[in-house]
Parts: sequence; C-alpha cells; structure tokens
Amino acid sequence: MLGIIGVSAMAWAQQSNIPETARQETIQYLSQRSSIPKHIIERGVQQAASFWTEKDGTATEFTRFCKEHFCKDLNEKTALFERLCQDFEIIYGHNNRISIDLQRPEQVTGYPKTMVDGMFSAYNSMAHFEEDMFTGKTAFAIMLNFPHFTLKEKNNNGQKWSELEWGFVRLGDIFTSRIPADVQQRISNVEAAANQYIDNYNINMKQVGSFTNQFYWSTSLPLITHWGLRDELKAAYADPVNGVKKQEVIYDAMTRIIACDVPKEVIENDISFNWHPSTNQLMLNTIEYISEGKEKPLRYQYILDFFRAEKAADEYCLGKRSFIDRKFEDDYEITVEEAEKLFTDLLSSPLVKQVGNLISKRLGRKLQPFDIWYDGFKNRSEVDQSYLDDVVRKKYPTKEAFAQDLPNIMQKLGFPKETIDLVCNNVHVDASVGAGHAIESKMKGDPCMLRTRIGENGMDYKGYNIGVHEFGHNVEQTITLYNVPNYFLSGVPNTAFTEALAFVFQGKDVELLGVKQQSDRNCEDLAALDLFWNCYEIMGVALTELKVWQWLYDHPGTSVGELKEANLRIAKEVWNQYYAPVFKVSNQTILAVYSHAVIDPLYLAAYPIGHLIDYQLEAYFNGKTIGPEVIRMYKQGRVTPKLWMQRALDSELSAQPLLDATEKALKVVK
Repeated sequence: MLGIIGVSAMAWAQQSNIPETARQETIQYLSQRSSIPKHIIERGVQQAASFWTEKDGTATEFTRFCKEHFCKDLNEKTALFERLCQDFEIIYGHNNRISIDLQRPEQVTGYPKTMVDGMFSAYNSMAHFEEDMFTGKTAFAIMLNFPHFTLKEKNNNGQKWSELEWGFVRLGDIFTSRIPADVQQRISNVEAAANQYIDNYNINMKQVGSFTNQFYWSTSLPLITHWGLRDELKAAYADPVNGVKKQEVIYDAMTRIIACDVPKEVIENDISFNWHPSTNQLMLNTIEYISEGKEKPLRYQYILDFFRAEKAADEYCLGKRSFIDRKFEDDYEITVEEAEKLFTDLLSSPLVKQVGNLISKRLGRKLQPFDIWYDGFKNRSEVDQSYLDDVVRKKYPTKEAFAQDLPNIMQKLGFPKETIDLVCNNVHVDASVGAGHAIESKMKGDPCMLRTRIGENGMDYKGYNIGVHEFGHNVEQTITLYNVPNYFLSGVPNTAFTEALAFVFQGKDVELLGVKQQSDRNCEDLAALDLFWNCYEIMGVALTELKVWQWLYDHPGTSVGELKEANLRIAKEVWNQYYAPVFKVSNQTILAVYSHAVIDPLYLAAYPIGHLIDYQLEAYFNGKTIGPEVIRMYKQGRVTPKLWMQRALDSELSAQPLLDATEKALKVVK
C-alpha cells in the first residue's frame, strides 16, 4: 500500500518540542504493533511531531497520543477514512453555505445596503478551523495516519495508487499548515475589502469621450473594471464605423486605471461630468473642470495587503514555503518553473509575429496595443452585438428564464438525462453585482451558485456569455462532487481544469443560442488561431503578476508607491520582451490591468494553463459527443494534473499541440 520511494519524512521536520529520540521510539513501537508499512508510520510520526508544540503537551504525551490514535491495520484505517469523509463534508459544506449566504448582500443585486454588509462579507466561519483541529488534536490524528506526500511523489507514484489510496493521500493534504486564526482572518479581511472595491469600480461609458470631444455611447453603460471594459473593447471589432475610436478611448481609460489617475468624480460615477481619458481632462458643460483629486492607489494597496497577509502565513506552513510556491505546487500542482516554461514557450515562439501580421492584414491597419484582445477569429465576432443583445433579452428576460433553460443547454451538448437532472437540480442562478462567478458546493444536497449580470431589461449578450462560462464551472462542480470515488477526491486537480471546461462551454455560446453564424470551412484553424492569441495575451498578464509577487518577496518592506512603480515597470518589461517586437510600440503597462491581481492573488496563471488544457480537450472532443466524455474525464476527481491528463487524454500538458495547430492554421487562413 502506497509504496513510495521519495523524499524522506525527515525533510518535513520543523521546530517542535519533540526530540528525535522520542520520535524514533514512537516509530519503533508502532511498527511492532501495526501492519501499516513502516515508511508510512515514519512519515506520519515525523509530520505530526513537526507541528507539536509545548502547548500541545510533552514529548511523553506525544508518544502516548500516537500509540492511542494510530490505526493497527488497513481495515481500521479505511473505517476511519470513511468517517472522516462524512465529517469533513458536514464541516466544509455547512460553513461554505454560511459564507455564500453572508456574502449575498455584497455580491447579488436586490439587497438594500446596510453598514454591516461588508463586515459579514468578510466574516470567515472557518478562520479558527485549523487551530481548532490542532487544539482538539484531530489534525494530529489525521497527519499521523494519513501523512502528506510531495508533488514529485504524487506524480512519480500516483499511477499505481488505487482510488482509496488516492483518497488517503488527499486527506493528507489538508493539514500542511498551522496558521493562527488571526492570520487567517487577516487574509479574509483583505479579500473582502478588495472584492468590494473591484465590484463597485465601474466606468460609465456615457460620460467618456475622445480628446476631440466625441462620445460614442449615448446611453448609460457602467462597465466594471477590467472585465466590462475589455469585453466592450472586444465587441467594438464588429463596429466598422466607430470601432477603432471606441477601442482607443477604452484603452486610454484602462491605462488611467492602471496608473490610478482616474478623477475622483469618474470613480463616483457623477455623470454630470464628461471625461477624456487620453488627456485626463474632466469637463463640465464643455468647460474644463479641475477635479477634486485622483483616486487613491487602492489597487496596489490591496495587492500589498494580500502580500503581507500571505507572507505572515508562510512561517506556519510545512516547509515554511512562500505563497508563490504554495499556490503553484499545492493549488495548481505545477511548479513555478513548469508554469513559466509553458508561458515562455508560447510567448517567445516565432509564430507570434506571424499571427500578428495576419491580424494586421485582416484589420487592414497596423496593430495597436489593444489588439492583444483581437476577437476576429471567432465566428461570433461577425455577429452584430446589438442583435445578440436582442436575442438574449428576449430569450432570458429574467434569471428564472435562464435557470429554466439550463437543461436545454446541457441536452444540446449531449449530456444524458440523469446528469442533466443532477446538475440542474443543484444549480441556483443569481443576478450578480460584479462581473459574474460560480461558487462550488461542498456538500451533497446543497446547490452551487451561478451568478452573472442581469439588468432590469433582462440579460444582455455579455451577461449570457459569462453565464454560459460559469455554468461550465457548475457542471464540473457537480460531477466532481457527486460522481467521484470518495469525498477527498472531489474537485479537479487545480482551477485550470474547471476553467478549461468553462471555456469549452463559453466557446459554444452563440451556437447554443441557435444563432446562425457565418460558415467557414477553416473553422478549426480559426479556433486554433483564436486560442493561440488568447494565450499570448493572458500569459503575459499572468507572467507579469508572477514577477510582481517575486519582486515583493525580494522587497518585503516596500511601500504602496514603490509597489506601484515596480508593477508598472515589470508590466513594461514583459511587454517590451514579448509584445513590443510584434506591436512595434514599447513601454505599455496594459498587462497590469486585470482585476484578478487585486482580488485573487496569482489566480491569473490558471487561465493560460486552462487555455492549453482547453485546446487539448477541444481537440479530443472533435467528432465526439461532449457530455459523456466530460463525465468520464471529470469523475476521476482530484488527482494531479499530470495524471489527470494521462488518464483523460493520454497526453501531457504542453503548449506544443497548440503551437503545431497554429503553424498549420497559418498556412490555410488568409
């Protein structure tokens, strides 16, 4: 069982009050009285000892605890595992529901605001969970019987493990830190404050004009940063008259947001003023108005707050690793080096210039920096945005109408009835204050959340596009909760795998509407070019954020002002290395615009990884019915990314398949 040749358990030992002699005595005693393999016993004792402190008891008490709480054989260990599956589902499930419900006034429309909304949104009912588990010694019992294995060990040995053994290993991943409750709460407070800041950061395009005093939006159109602005910029490719002019205005607004140069009046959505972002002039009745001041650099304050909060947690984690390493090796289960190589393999490919030249020819002009969001390889890009808005509003005038149509969406994708019923009975749709998101359920019988923007006049195309994306998450969330071998295997290897399925759904949004698109015999080649260009854009964004966090760890005492300057400098450096040779313009900061960097540190890396997985999934799905394949792939649950790809697609995660397809597409698409 769990035959491992890997890192010695001694490598995990931290400072504790348990001397090595006591550890070895305990290991020897348990080895003589249990049929569990000795290397598992040694690993469990060493890891439990590494977190045992004076307040937990003496070395003698530690040894006595181990003797009383170590399983004597596999049957006893399996019974314990099954009980822990039940108990943790209760704990995680109910506390997840508490968070969802307390955050509703902040995240869902229709709630009158009160002074306590932000306080309860920041409340984390699990803030004391980890310490409670250690204080009550449950965590020690789990570490003792279900020790932690490194990513390298999982990848090297996981193919030989049974579903039950994989459950044991995933249970061993739960307690790899002992972070005090006040440190956990500090992280939660920053997260809540940052989300509130971004959720309410809207630019009303009606008041935004060009330096020549031209205004292209005649009705009120509040767009959240950065998602709404980016999507409006993308939509402008379908406008042959004012498209480029709109894009220039939006791009200038984005650069002001990055620099924290936006006038206070614009942030407060005072539509009595007009704003020219290219010159940063504020106008009142065609007369220049001196602003009361620019916004404070809050986006960088929240990034810094996150860094300080997460860095404070480092010393309480197994191995005292940085947040960067924990995010990649524990959450993504891909090393930082592997992720950087995936990104730079594509960013530095000579194909980038070739695709850029093709885009320039298709546009009939030189590339502009905002063309990192070129959307013209998609068939839907040639469908008029206003027409799509009309179709969606008629089809989905309310959130209830969208919810009622979810079974039809799944049916069109080939899912069997039992899966459709399972998923659609466990999804709840809400109108979102922010851009939209999905929240997983952590307990059977409790629905997951689908949230997207739904206006008073119904859902528009942007809201629908996001809604279909989020529904892809919900499908994954349900399958990987109900259909996996055991509770501790629920979920996916990392967020990139749920993003991959969400991208698959989102890419079929117009088709699911029943809107006829322009027929193109080169649709597969166009899809490859579209995904390649999307990867090119988001990989630079993710690489920029990663380099900012690496800089923060090198400069832990930095100020907000210094961080802002470093962030802008790093964005320019990444641009100059990978984008300036294509766009023929240097020192652009646009790679720093993404709001994810403010509200969810280092999450951006999930997107390009997800795009690569998405492509490999799409290629595999070609000619197959999507539904049954999704069920087959995702029901294996949360093994490592490497093993998941081998089992699902018989391939490794790599940028090369997309590069090969792009090279082929360039020979065909004109």
